Amino acid sequence: MGGETEAERRRKEAYFTASQRQLIWARFRRNRAAMIAGTVLLLLILMGVFAPFLSPYDPTVKGRDKDYLNGAPQIPRFCDENGCSLRPFIYGVKRERSLATNFRWVTTIDKEDRRYVYFFVEGDPYRLFGLTFDTHLFGVDKGKIHIFGTDDAGKDIFSRTLHAIYTSLAVGTLGVLISFVLSLIIGGVAGYFGGIIDGVIQMITDAVRTIPIIPLFMAIAAFIPQEWSSETRFFFISIIIGFINWPTLARRVRTHLLVERNQEYVLAAQLAGAGPGHIIRRHLLPSFTSYIIVDLVISFPYIVLSETALSFIGLGLKDPVNSLGVMLQNTTSADVLLNYQWYFIPVIFFIALVLAFVYVGDGLRDAADPYSQAK
Repeated sequence: MGGETEAERRRKEAYFTASQRQLIWARFRRNRAAMIAGTVLLLLILMGVFAPFLSPYDPTVKGRDKDYLNGAPQIPRFCDENGCSLRPFIYGVKRERSLATNFRWVTTIDKEDRRYVYFFVEGDPYRLFGLTFDTHLFGVDKGKIHIFGTDDAGKDIFSRTLHAIYTSLAVGTLGVLISFVLSLIIGGVAGYFGGIIDGVIQMITDAVRTIPIIPLFMAIAAFIPQEWSSETRFFFISIIIGFINWPTLARRVRTHLLVERNQEYVLAAQLAGAGPGHIIRRHLLPSFTSYIIVDLVISFPYIVLSETALSFIGLGLKDPVNSLGVMLQNTTSADVLLNYQWYFIPVIFFIALVLAFVYVGDGLRDAADPYSQAK
C-alpha cells in the first residue's frame, strides 16, 4: 500500500467497517456549532427534568413570597464594605409604600442583614421519578432567595422558569410522538400502495396543511370547558398540536417509500409471503431511520414554538401551569417593560432552547447525509 502508515490503514478500516450510526456520530462531532448546541440542549433538558430539586421553592402560589412582590433579582455575593465571607450571601430587604412613587411598593436593601446561602437544604416537598423528596439544591438560612426575582404574586421566577422548561419540553415530546406515529402510518400506507389510496391520502394531507392554526385554536379555546384541570388542558393541547404537525414528515416517508418499494429486497420479501405491514415496518422504514430521527429533532422546536405562541396569546396553557408561553404572557404590559425587566429572563431560556434544537437538527441532518461532505 505504498507509504501508508499503520494508523492511516486502521482509520480506513474503521471507516469502511463502521455502522451507519457510528458514521453519523463521527460526522456530527466535527460540527462544532452542533456539538455546542447539543451540550446546551442537554443542560436545558437536565434542568427541566430535575427542576423540582434545582428550584428552591414551589413554582405555584403555594411557594410564593408574600413579602417580596415584584421583587428584583437577588444576586449572591462574597464581599461588601463590611468584609468578605467564604459563604455567599444576599441582603435582607424592607418593603414599604413611598409617597414619592404614588404609594407604590419600594424595596430598600438592608446591608446589615446578611442571609447566607446553603446547599442541599430542606424545603417544600416535591415528587421526582415517583418518589417524594424535600431536599433542594440551595436556599438561605432565613427568609427566601430569588436569584431571578419574583412576579406580581410573589412567585419565584427562577423556580417557574425551570418548571416551564420541563412543561414546554413535555408538550413538545408528546406532540412529536403523536405526529411521528401518524406520519409513519399515513406516509407508509400512501408510499407503499400508491395509486388511488395515495391520491386520497394526499388530498387529506393537503387539507390538513391548509388549516389556519390561529382560528383553529381560537375555536378550540372557546370549546374547552373552564372547569377542566390544568393537566387535562395540557394533554388536550399536546394532542391537538401533534395532530396538525404530521403532514410534513408523512410526505417525506411517502416519497422515500415510493422509491424503495420497487427494490429487489422488497420483491424478495413479497415472494416470501410477507404482508404489506411487515414489509413497511421491518424493511422499508428501517432503511431510512436516521433521516426520520433527524426530521423529528428538526420539528421539535417548531412544536415548542407552537405551544409558546398559543400560550402567549392566551389560547394554550394557562396558570397554574408553568410553561414558557405562560410566563411570556407577563411581559406584554408597558409597566413590566419599564419597571420589572427581570420578567424577560425566561425569554433567554426560550431562545436558547429553540436555537439549540435548530443547530442540533441541522448538524444531524448534515451528518446523516453521506454526500454532505467531501470526505
